Amino acid sequence: TVPDIFLSWGGGPMNEYVDAGKIVDMTSYMAKDNYQDIFMTAALAQATYNDKIYGFPLENVATANFFYNKDVFAANNIEVPTTLAELEAAADTLKAAGVIPFSLANKTQWTGSMYFMYLATRDGGTAPFKDALAGTSSFENESFVYAGNKIQEWVDKGYFNDGFNGADEDSGQSRQLLYTGDAAMTLMGSWFLYTVKGENPDFYDNVGSFMFPGIEGKADPNIVVGTMGDNLYHISSTSKHPEEAFEVLKYMLDETSIEERVAASKIPPIKGLKYEDPLMQKIIDDVEKAADVQLWYDQSLPPEVAEVHKTTSQEIFGKTMTPEDANKALQEAMQAYIDNK
Repeated sequence: TVPDIFLSWGGGPMNEYVDAGKIVDMTSYMAKDNYQDIFMTAALAQATYNDKIYGFPLENVATANFFYNKDVFAANNIEVPTTLAELEAAADTLKAAGVIPFSLANKTQWTGSMYFMYLATRDGGTAPFKDALAGTSSFENESFVYAGNKIQEWVDKGYFNDGFNGADEDSGQSRQLLYTGDAAMTLMGSWFLYTVKGENPDFYDNVGSFMFPGIEGKADPNIVVGTMGDNLYHISSTSKHPEEAFEVLKYMLDETSIEERVAASKIPPIKGLKYEDPLMQKIIDDVEKAADVQLWYDQSLPPEVAEVHKTTSQEIFGKTMTPEDANKALQEAMQAYIDNK
């Protein structure tokens, strides 16, 4: 009863669909009349597996960014940080002033994972994760140890709100701290912008954003963490009409569709978009200058390994596991997956 068209977020789940023969290779459809040229390069990369295109990037470009309360920054004479050292100095200033530097609601685990992903990527780039995912290296890598240690250092310094591991992102608990000025910053996907527009439009003009700062002397600070399709649409291998299904997907990304997505503060993963909203345009600019894009770990990893990552990441935040033990558990899960594949 599989429909002709269904979606995933790419990464591990998409690759498993391919390995199981469940989805159609769209490479020839994309190549016809050079249709694939409308997409951002990074979007097609995330839709590709074994050099073939299996996903249709459609909905939205979503990257993780720091969003901040501009009034709080101004009141504490804080400039937008451009390095990790500057970010920590800003957090120390805010903490001394009685302001929570980072609002976090980590009950769902994927929110804290954003800190872990960026810290590991800022230390070692995307290679440590890609190599561990491929089984040619290990998650017991110095970049992952660095990420865990830095998170626990920030927890000890009180950079996060009390009770963050039990707070719920889905009900907006982290955003409320930003709205009230009790917290200065939150690390969240760029969907934060249209969430605020719908939930608290009066606050929108007070929102600023910046990329997760780089570490001086370490990896490329322009690498972004996120997804370039969100969602990727697939054609089922059981479809009797794959060509017609592909035409449906093209229709879902026609000029009218693009206009409506832009009006809804989304970013279709196509080239040449321009936004009047500077916050939206900055996201596009950041993606276009990025040499690499790290797909969310919990989507890149096989599903069962992704669950271990999210759990161990939350344990690191709660200081109930050391980074070394967390990384060992993740590597054991990855190795078990490889052995059973």
